[in-house]
Amino acid sequence: MLIQQNINGSNFFNRSWAEFKVGFNDSSGNYWLGNDLLSQLTANNSYRLKFALQSRNNRNWYFAEYSTFRVLTEADNYTLQVSGGWYTGNAGYSAFGWHHNGLMFSTYDRDNDLQPLRHCAAWAGGGFWYNTCGGCIVNAVRGAFYWVGLPGGDYLQSSRMWLLCK
Repeated sequence: MLIQQNINGSNFFNRSWAEFKVGFNDSSGNYWLGNDLLSQLTANNSYRLKFALQSRNNRNWYFAEYSTFRVLTEADNYTLQVSGGWYTGNAGYSAFGWHHNGLMFSTYDRDNDLQPLRHCAAWAGGGFWYNTCGGCIVNAVRGAFYWVGLPGGDYLQSSRMWLLCK
């Protein structure tokens, strides 16, 4: 099940908490399933998470798959639980697992990140589980649309996230 698709790092994902809660899409294919539905679907730990990441430099696709993916409820600010830092795939560094596990979701109108000097969602232009504005940012504008350690270069052309049954 597709939960995220960012076609080109446009400012499409610069959305409010309320919009990320229910989800959104556009005719270009940009898409976010919605945090409420993600929380409901992943409540029983029965899903894996897969990223497909297209390098802006060489246009090649890279993949990262995590064996456990769960999003807690809105009362917990949609805290992310992903199994450890290790993953399977060819995306280079595990930018998602190491930097984002255990974090609350942030948007430009709700700052839940761990960066004391900068509001990451306002800076990057999209909602995500931000630590200190690093690791991976797949819901951001072009300048901050990246996955650290991606073999084809950190900056992305496109990204997708899928829930996969265990």
